[in-house]
Amino acid sequence: MTTDRDLPRTPSFSLVGRRALVTGAGRGIGFALAAALAEAGAEVTLWARGAESIEAAAARLRTAGRSANAQAVDVSDRAAVEAALDAGPAFDILVSNAGTNIPQPFTEMTEDAFDTVMDLNVRAAFFTMQAVARRMIAEGVRGSIIQISSQAGLVGAAGRSAYTASKHATEGLTKVIAIELAPHGIRVNSICPTFIETEMTGPALADPAFRGFVEGKIKLGRLGQVEDLMGAAVFLASDAAALMTGSSLVVDGGWTAG
Repeated sequence: MTTDRDLPRTPSFSLVGRRALVTGAGRGIGFALAAALAEAGAEVTLWARGAESIEAAAARLRTAGRSANAQAVDVSDRAAVEAALDAGPAFDILVSNAGTNIPQPFTEMTEDAFDTVMDLNVRAAFFTMQAVARRMIAEGVRGSIIQISSQAGLVGAAGRSAYTASKHATEGLTKVIAIELAPHGIRVNSICPTFIETEMTGPALADPAFRGFVEGKIKLGRLGQVEDLMGAAVFLASDAAALMTGSSLVVDGGWTAG
């Protein structure tokens, strides 16, 4: 007779006992992913530039009985990142979410707009991941790094040349960092969402014509919500994704399917 002990066991999705860092966590996708990791049992640290807003976000999680800390950190400031990381032990999980988008046609893209997008989405993300990974390696942490990418990292997005370039860079970084960190037991993956209704996408989606275009491209027929990404983040952070590294988890409602 087959018993429960004879059956394969689903790896745990629990994050109890793990320390997680989420950048750009004051609102939108970042806050939702911080909430998801905290709900799964992680002790979560939220980073964003504004001290008041990030403390308010962490307080919301604590009020709900979650373990959450707040640090006002500008990830584009390498010294500030290093100082914040020195304040505690290595993290087990990093969600690199801080990012921006300045939509402009390619022929009208300004140097300032290009630099702003690339500096935050690529340069700041690169050196934040480097600093976190160095601490993981030094302390023997077999961790998980999750980059919040975009479907624009897989296909083109008209009017978003700098953003698309930055997210293609994100996808490339995911692969090469995964290869380099694998010997240390550190996994690196990305999540590629479609348009998610947040404060950042709100102005563009307020245009009925553009909203209609977006909804027409998403095969499931609706815009994404932050909740659509929460399970993906918990999965990639947990032992359930123990053999996943260098991968892109696409949450786009079928946009890139064809």
